[in-house]
Amino acid sequence: MLAVLAPGQGSQKPGFLTPWLALPGTADRLRQWSALADLDLVHLGTAADADEIKDTARTQPLLVAAALLAAEQLPLEHVGVVAGHSIGELAAAAMAEVLTPEAAITLAATRGREMAAACSVEPTGMTAVLGGDPEEVLAAVEATGLYPANRNGAGQIVIAGALEKLEKFHAQPPAKAKLIRLQVAGAFHTPYMIGAQQALASAAEGVATAAPGRTLLSNRDGHAVADGPEMLQRLVRQVTTPVRWDLCMETLRELGVTTIIELPPAGTLTGLAKRGLKGIRTIAVNTPDDLATARAAIAPTEEEPS
Repeated sequence: MLAVLAPGQGSQKPGFLTPWLALPGTADRLRQWSALADLDLVHLGTAADADEIKDTARTQPLLVAAALLAAEQLPLEHVGVVAGHSIGELAAAAMAEVLTPEAAITLAATRGREMAAACSVEPTGMTAVLGGDPEEVLAAVEATGLYPANRNGAGQIVIAGALEKLEKFHAQPPAKAKLIRLQVAGAFHTPYMIGAQQALASAAEGVATAAPGRTLLSNRDGHAVADGPEMLQRLVRQVTTPVRWDLCMETLRELGVTTIIELPPAGTLTGLAKRGLKGIRTIAVNTPDDLATARAAIAPTEEEPS
């Protein structure tokens, strides 16, 4: 079985969409989505600098657009499982046909704007915790009044909360844990984002959904979701709840997935899979040059070029 994954925020790089716009129709597609997002996604994906695309209001719809541009070049009818990390879950919902691409882009734009606004209410941030005993790390997070925002598996937990509490955590880190401050606007996937969740819930009220056309995993618990309206509710609540990518990876293993394809900007999820899902083949799709390998993996009757 094969899974296609959509990455989350932090994976973007300046100019990463430039080679994709050479494919027929992709520039027009991106301009159509730009109108829905009220952003120039062509500029953001090609000419914008790192500071411009780290703004969460811009980054979120840009990442969903990037994943969907690449997904449209793949024979998804042969794909068994899809999943996305954080904002990537909106792209995954579109790949599963729960949402239309247009709805996914529109919701991503609302999500990004409202999460950016929520970040301005009070100073918060996020830190990646690498290594250490997981139970000790989680106990220290709770004791400091922080939140485990992303439990990514492969020895990685991202914690979030008020900056003064993060400073306290950095001053007394858990044993054998490496801490990396993340350059993000605020404490995503925590109660600090409640205003954004409420706004996204309002935007989602008029969105039509369909039952998934393929297995779609949820960030909340790693489970496959078979109901369109339920998945939409989970997408809304995901704004304030932890991303359990560790559980998604467990489900990929249980389903017997043998190959993982990560959509652009790829690297983060294939990296986690290499460490946490030993023996599973990983394919990172970053440019159109990577499509032939991905297509051959999805449809084995097509010969992969040597």
